[in-house]
Amino acid sequence: MIQDILQFDFLRHTFLTGIIIGIIAPLLGTFLVVRRLSLLADALSHVTLAGIAFGLYMEKQFLLPINAVYSGMGFSIIGAILIEKLRSVYTAYQEIGIPIILSGGVGLSVIFISLANGFNTDLFNFLFGSVSAVSPLDFYTIVGIAIFVIVLIILFYKELVTLSFDEEHATVSGIHAKRIHFLFIILTALVIAASIRIVGVLLVSALMTLPVASAMRFAVSFKQLIFYSIIFAEIAVITGLISGYYLNIPPGGTIVVVSILILLISLSTNTLRKRSRTV
Repeated sequence: MIQDILQFDFLRHTFLTGIIIGIIAPLLGTFLVVRRLSLLADALSHVTLAGIAFGLYMEKQFLLPINAVYSGMGFSIIGAILIEKLRSVYTAYQEIGIPIILSGGVGLSVIFISLANGFNTDLFNFLFGSVSAVSPLDFYTIVGIAIFVIVLIILFYKELVTLSFDEEHATVSGIHAKRIHFLFIILTALVIAASIRIVGVLLVSALMTLPVASAMRFAVSFKQLIFYSIIFAEIAVITGLISGYYLNIPPGGTIVVVSILILLISLSTNTLRKRSRTV
């Protein structure tokens, strides 16, 4: 099956992009889940949708050659910056910035989609993913984002881990918590924007959280949590891309369904282990 997919250049780009997304999405998702910021991915994905709709609107109405991926990425980064700004404003209720930006993203999406004369094939592909939507330019952009994200995660791994488990301890230890958090949400924004071609805007947060939830049932260390999360995400992504190609369906839905099945299996396995120990 995979050989059939790889014989075409555009499908090869899609498949390799999926492999890359299967690494960086759960990699960032691990930190999101541990820090109890899972909704951050939802908020930024909706802001990304607003950016995509804006790009499609500008292209249709004013014939401006704006790449929707880049406009979505720009909006996502702006949304991440605004969330960080709201964190500093509402110091006692720092999580309130997430639903505020999420609501703003949804509102802007509705406006720009309406101005762009509603849904079309391009927008549908962005919403739910596509096996044929990754252009060579998109592929090389995603490769660049992946390298950037992985390098920064390696460089600031200790700081991110410390900040994820105990922000107060991180600050006392001399870690610039605000700078690291700002860097983290920018990376999250970039990963979400990079993932939309494969998974879709509405489903990308699932790829960042569901594999992590499954991995939590088996991992005994943080590095194991990252490793298992990536393995589970890759299984879901590869299955979604293959089914999307052969069944002519958006891969995003299958990726999420497979991720949920993996979660259910992990929960069942854990339950069986507990029962066997008691017996």
